[in-house]
Amino acid sequence: MTSLTDIKGIRLHNVAVSAVQHDGRDGLLVTEPPGTDDHREDKLAVLPDLLFRDGTIVVDVAGRPAAGAQEAARGFVGVAFRVAPGVEAFECFYIRPTNGRADDQLRRNHSTQYISFPGHPWHKLREETPGKYESYADMAPGEWTSLRIAVEGERSRLYVGGAEQPALIVNDLKLGASEGAIGLWIGPGTEGFFADLRVTR
Repeated sequence: MTSLTDIKGIRLHNVAVSAVQHDGRDGLLVTEPPGTDDHREDKLAVLPDLLFRDGTIVVDVAGRPAAGAQEAARGFVGVAFRVAPGVEAFECFYIRPTNGRADDQLRRNHSTQYISFPGHPWHKLREETPGKYESYADMAPGEWTSLRIAVEGERSRLYVGGAEQPALIVNDLKLGASEGAIGLWIGPGTEGFFADLRVTR
């Protein structure tokens, strides 16, 4: 297990990282540095020593909109995997914590998301295959939530909050059966907290 309390060795890509305590737990805070383009989907702290192809990634995350974020901010927080050496490509599952308990069913249906950078951003996937790469799971902004990602070849499953059944199933990972690093991912206007990363290959 990697406790995620030390920023040493982490490679920053369009993010800033600091060691913090959140809701009684030690972890890392990942945010956007000033002047970052809000529309970028490649915002992650890469753990270059954790090469990953197939296996399971488990990490506790908490996401919330940053102070002054746009109304559309949802606290986007997640995990990138099979990250290419230059961060030119990666797979990613993330959650939208403010959607989990929204009083709007359509927003709830967009609580979890799969993307593949650079060719398959969320808006393209939603437009071309509505509902296939996102789903509902219970979560709340700023609260710790367990994410478990199981990967085998071109197939992957996202489990949220310790659930026995996956919240989201992807049978066609867009990068194929590749290998790469693991990254702590955030979306625009987000404060993302990460703790206790466990990787089983």
